[in-house]
Amino acid sequence: MFKKYLITVGVLLSLCCALSHAQEPVVANKDHAKMLASADPKLAANKKLVYDFWREVFEAGHLDLTPKYMTETYIQNNPNVATGRKAFVDFFSKFKQPKPIAERIESPLVSIVAEGDMVILTFSKEHTDPKNPTQKYTTSWFDQFRIENGKIAEHWDPATRQ
Repeated sequence: MFKKYLITVGVLLSLCCALSHAQEPVVANKDHAKMLASADPKLAANKKLVYDFWREVFEAGHLDLTPKYMTETYIQNNPNVATGRKAFVDFFSKFKQPKPIAERIESPLVSIVAEGDMVILTFSKEHTDPKNPTQKYTTSWFDQFRIENGKIAEHWDPATRQ
């Protein structure tokens, strides 16, 4: 009887621990206009610059537009891409082909935060659970940009070497 009780308690504790580690899904924000708004015109302009860069250059593959958005001396902090606007274009031209530019960012955008000369885009990313390949989970991805004289001068993200 005591052994059965211990097994039951063990199962309940395991279930509680498993549930305490469950996450809330990371959900995209559908109101892009609200995320782009700011009482500070400079912050609103910085947000719009990064937002349009993401739509036109990154998602739509119009790498010919990089001079409009990026400084020539652009600093890249992602370990897979070299520094410089030309290096950015060379890297992404290997797998980006121009397509029609969407009115909105197509990736599941969670937030846009601007402070000073920095803008951060946060996205929801879906992955397969390595412990259970039939299950999916979401997490966040961040891209941070530094703006200098109305152009993107530097970029960070959580990428690791591939």
